[in-house]
Amino acid sequence: MPYITTDRREAFDEAIDKLAVQVQNEGELNYCIYKLSRRIIDRIGESYSNLSMCSSAMEHAKLEWYRKQLSPYEDQKIKENGDI
Repeated sequence: MPYITTDRREAFDEAIDKLAVQVQNEGELNYCIYKLSRRIIDRIGESYSNLSMCSSAMEHAKLEWYRKQLSPYEDQKIKENGDI
């Protein structure tokens, strides 16, 4: 996953924090991800490259979520409950 500089993170974090307190379920989170991508495409233009960029970003964010959040959680549960 491409990491961005601290100053660029600051440009997004306030808006993300405000959004995060509003999302209550999977459907709403899916809606937000879709809408953000749609707004970006509306701004930069629809092309295969731009559409692919959004799809790729979603896929890589999913992989990063698994690597940093879900996998360690599963490892902890294996320690607590034993492996299958």
